[in-house]
Amino acid sequence: MRIVRTGEEMTRLSMCWRDRGLRVGFVPTMGALHPGHLSLVDAAREACDRVVVSIFVNPTQFGQNEDLSRYPRDLQGDCRLLEDRGVSAVFAPDTDVIYPEGFSTTVSVAGVSSGLCGEYRPGHFQGVATVCAVLFGIVRPHAAVFGMKDAQQLAVIRRMAGDLRLDLEIIAAPVMREGDGLAMSSRNAYLSPEERRQAPAIYRGLMKARILGINKESDPAAFKARFLSEVEPMNLLKVQYVEVVDPGTMAPLDRVTGKALLAVAVYAGATRLIDNIIIGPEA
Repeated sequence: MRIVRTGEEMTRLSMCWRDRGLRVGFVPTMGALHPGHLSLVDAAREACDRVVVSIFVNPTQFGQNEDLSRYPRDLQGDCRLLEDRGVSAVFAPDTDVIYPEGFSTTVSVAGVSSGLCGEYRPGHFQGVATVCAVLFGIVRPHAAVFGMKDAQQLAVIRRMAGDLRLDLEIIAAPVMREGDGLAMSSRNAYLSPEERRQAPAIYRGLMKARILGINKESDPAAFKARFLSEVEPMNLLKVQYVEVVDPGTMAPLDRVTGKALLAVAVYAGATRLIDNIIIGPEA
C-alpha cells in the first residue's frame, strides 16, 4: 500500500492504473476510521480493481464553533487498518495540497443542500462539495463510495456529479451500526458513558417509526411523534431536527405514499449525531 502526499503523485498513480484498464475506486474520509468506513472500502473493492482512500480533515466543511481542532486524528492507525483491508493507496494530503495559495473556487449545490443539516450548518455542504470536486479531480476514480448515514451528503454528491457530468459512479453503502443500533461515527468517541448509554434511543425511535410505515401510515407528523416518543424521555438527548423527506431530493413530504427518508439530528450532550432510515409501505 502506498501513502501518497501530493496531488501530482496521486494523479500519476491513478492514471497509470486507468491506462492499464483497471477500474479505480475511491473512498473519501476524514480519518479516525471505524468499521463503518471499512465497509465503504469493502464496497469499493467489490466494484473496482484498485482502491484509493483519502484521509483529509477538511476545514471548509466545519462551522465556526464546530469541532475542527479536536476532530480525532490517527493516520498511523488508519493506515494499518487500510493495509489489512487491501487498499492500494492512501492519499493523505496537507491542507495546502487541496487548497493551494490563490485557491478561489467553491462548489454550491442548490436544492438538496438547503434543508436538514444544510439549515443548521451553513456552508457545510459547500465545503463538502468543493473538497470532493477537488479530490475527484486529483484521484480520477471511476467510482466513489459514500455511506447512507450521511444521506444528505450522498444526495449532494450525486447531484454535483450528475450536473457536472463527471463520468463518475456514486455508490451508496448502507449504514453500519453498533450492536445496540447506534450508527457508527468517529464522533461517537466524544460520548460520555451515560451519553453513550442513552444514544441508542435514536435507533429505537427510527425503528418504531419504520413500523408505522409498514402498517401504511402516511402522515409525516405521526412518524415524527413516534420517533420523539422514544428519544425525548432521554435527559441527555436533545433533538435538533426530525424530518420526513424525499430520499433523492431531500424535499419535505406532505404524505408518505412510497419510499421516504426519516432523517434526524440529535445532540447527545455536546456531540451532534445524525441518523436516518427508509420508511414507507415497502421499507
